[in-house]
Amino acid sequence: MKFGWRKPSIKRSVKARTTGRLKRKAKKALVPGYGKKGMGWVKKPEKAAYNKVYKKTSFSFWDLLKKLK
Repeated sequence: MKFGWRKPSIKRSVKARTTGRLKRKAKKALVPGYGKKGMGWVKKPEKAAYNKVYKKTSFSFWDLLKKLK
């Protein structure tokens, strides 16, 4: 488990912002429950618990910028 500052990855950041708009629309139309809040807890509770703790114990460079505003 990581505690503290997460090192930013430019490659992953660009990939996350440029991929998936059409894919998300298609999945949302075909898969019931896709993109709904809390579905992670239904499908994989262990991973959802890990992600919740990870989110609370680490922070990114962008989180620091948001707090400065």
